[in-house]
Amino acid sequence: MDLFSQTDLFSTDEIRKTTFDLPGADVTLFENFFSSEESNRFYNSLLQNTIWEQDQMTIYGKQVNLPRLTAWYGDSKTDSSYSDKKRKMLPWNADLLFIKERIEKEVDIQFTRCLLNYYRDGKDSVDWHQDYEESRRKNTVIGSVTFGATRPFQLKHATRKDLKRISIPLAHGSLLVMQGATQDNWKHKIPKTTKKILPRINLTFRWIK
Repeated sequence: MDLFSQTDLFSTDEIRKTTFDLPGADVTLFENFFSSEESNRFYNSLLQNTIWEQDQMTIYGKQVNLPRLTAWYGDSKTDSSYSDKKRKMLPWNADLLFIKERIEKEVDIQFTRCLLNYYRDGKDSVDWHQDYEESRRKNTVIGSVTFGATRPFQLKHATRKDLKRISIPLAHGSLLVMQGATQDNWKHKIPKTTKKILPRINLTFRWIK
């Protein structure tokens, strides 16, 4: 039995590719990139085996918990700077290597690290931001995989007010690839919701030229 609905009632596990026409961005969605069976297995395995941590951030001089749990995995155990905190890079495990290699066949990139986010319910979220430091955003690749509940992935241009925001539903087993200057020109977020929804695990595989 499927833990989460991937698409509509008439869909199959056939991969559906959509490229979005966004100025200064290269964004492609692959629905059903992982089958229902694979997605269910990875969701359960990652939920149980990931070393989740509760990070904090400073707001008006006070330390508050990030509204989600996170974990960093990658090629080395060097420190990763994230949310004003130094994090040790954990070594790849079998699940992440399998997922990483599947994505790398699609985008022809060797990812070096992965940030995992665990959204426990609709209260967990991430606000508007651009990935990577400003000086390193112009030529990057992020492969974002979703296992679990569908959440809207919102995008808005960093400077142009004439461009409309867009919202991309990221469903169970989907892959969203952001390349080129996307991080330099566009911000993104996962908003909160008052709806009762199941948890979501998001994997963001990263590469910087």
